Amino acid sequence: MTAHPDAAERRGAEAVLAVPGTLTDRVHALYSYAGTTNLSYLLAALMFLWLFHGAVHEWVLTGWGVVFAVVLLGRSWLALAYARTAPQDDTQSQRWLRGWNVGTLSSGALWGSAAWLFYGHGEPLHQLAMVLVIFAFCVGSTPLLAWQRGIFLAYVGLSLAPTITRIALQGGPGGLGLTAVSVLILLMTVRLGRNYRDTFGELVELKARAQGLAVQLRAETAAAEAARREAELANRAKTQFLAAASHDLRQPLHALGLFAEALRQKTTAPRPSQATTAPQGGELILGRPGDQLGRDDETIHLINSINSSVDALDGLFSELLDITKIDAGGVEARPLDFRLDEVFRKLKLHFEPNAFEKGLALRFRGGQHVARADPMLVERILRNLTSNAIRYTEDGTVLVSARRRGAMLRLQVWDSGCGIREADRERVFDEFVQVHEPGASPGPHQRKGLGLGLAIVRRLARLMDAPLTLRSTLGRGTVFTLELPLGKAPAAVQAMPRSSAPLGLTLDRRLVVMIEDDPAVKSGLEVLLKSWGASVISFDTLQGCRAWAGAAEPTMLKPDLIIADYRLESGHTGIEAIHALRDMLDQPIPAIVVTGSVLSNHEREAQEHDFHLLVKPVVPNKLRAMIAFKLGLR
Repeated sequence: MTAHPDAAERRGAEAVLAVPGTLTDRVHALYSYAGTTNLSYLLAALMFLWLFHGAVHEWVLTGWGVVFAVVLLGRSWLALAYARTAPQDDTQSQRWLRGWNVGTLSSGALWGSAAWLFYGHGEPLHQLAMVLVIFAFCVGSTPLLAWQRGIFLAYVGLSLAPTITRIALQGGPGGLGLTAVSVLILLMTVRLGRNYRDTFGELVELKARAQGLAVQLRAETAAAEAARREAELANRAKTQFLAAASHDLRQPLHALGLFAEALRQKTTAPRPSQATTAPQGGELILGRPGDQLGRDDETIHLINSINSSVDALDGLFSELLDITKIDAGGVEARPLDFRLDEVFRKLKLHFEPNAFEKGLALRFRGGQHVARADPMLVERILRNLTSNAIRYTEDGTVLVSARRRGAMLRLQVWDSGCGIREADRERVFDEFVQVHEPGASPGPHQRKGLGLGLAIVRRLARLMDAPLTLRSTLGRGTVFTLELPLGKAPAAVQAMPRSSAPLGLTLDRRLVVMIEDDPAVKSGLEVLLKSWGASVISFDTLQGCRAWAGAAEPTMLKPDLIIADYRLESGHTGIEAIHALRDMLDQPIPAIVVTGSVLSNHEREAQEHDFHLLVKPVVPNKLRAMIAFKLGLR
């Protein structure tokens, strides 16, 4: 019986110590255990009435029980009223604390009066049980009341002082010893209360400090989250700006390349000999063909320089936008099983002219292997590495190989160039870093770039979780290694017949419908297509194209090819123009869509609407090859 109230009081104290140091929280903790406390008081009172029934005068026992019942009912009503009110500030909580303290002191006085009235009656064992219960309530209330020093001392005094006095006055065998033990328990209880109060103060201080740190942490976390959101918005805005800027900047580059190629066509076309008449003899003197030939050679050289510059600018835009797209999360790895020979074939077609121009041997080995990765990302990595290898190699060989090593496949790009110093082997993967051999300047074939190629390679490799390593020896060359999982051989697919448009492509008796809203690009493309022999009908708006298609007669000449810009006026797209023209004939017309945006995923649209995509600036050779492919020309 003695342990039950003590445990209840201790649980209440733990609740107090577990809350912050505000008065409202402390009072709430007191009332949260009011039910358990009142139940333990009721059980103890019933035990007293049962133990001393018949040993104490009936009116005394009944009077004590009635007073106890009144106090207990008052405390229970107070607890129910508090539960309904639930005060939220310290001012209201102060009144409820006073009510709790009154009930607590009343209970302490009842325990002391019970000892004064009942001790010395009944069996000695009953008397000892009563004293132990009273001591248990005093000790058990220590954690709960210690933070109120005055209330705690008053409760202990009201409970134990009458008990000790009654034991001392009763005397008898062992009375003096029991009195001494009771006084010792009283002193220990007071000391325990003091220790609890000090400990409670420290805990409250620590709790307040922890709460302050938690508030600070939440504030810093919120600030960090806000900064992260702002950074994401800024990054998204940067990506959108670069996409828009890329489209607008690629437009004049695209037009420049078209005009340059058209000028080449006019320059290389056969010309009649120029003639003048001598002022004295009337003899017809033909102009010297060598002079005209020299001027044409110089013009062609200038045109080649213009095309090279356009190609270099396109490369810079592509690098900048590639790394922006990767950082913005716009690139996802979609692994599948694929043979490397198709990737190697594309690389060979793209880089073999560059290697031949520098006198380098470009070799590919291991194309029969199958890898498990994203073929587009792998091709982009190998394209950048191969481009670097050719750029920084002046003599020898560039080798792209694939070798099996256990369950992995090693893709390697070897070169016999100048090599990379050990101090620079980590830096070369950073943005805007380009390293050269000490004391040497870049060669004539090494176009200036942004230093983003290897940064893109590392990001793409990390995106695929593919290890990327570098080995290099100064003066002997460099090898980059990319490790990919082995894949399963895909089902055999019949290879599409390859076709390559000859340099002398003619579009004689071919009608090309063009939709382009940029005047410079529209003019340049018209000149170029007409120089190839095509008949051209051009529109600068979707509305004009639809009007022409709607007014078409069955006897009119039908278009052989559609070339449309993706972005047209008022948010329209070239896809709408393609549908309008195809509906005119009620049959598919080969179509090419040209776009200046590289951040949008137009490949899916190309598959859905059956057209091929070219990204500005379009090199005339690529346009010529695409037209030949779409028209089935050889």
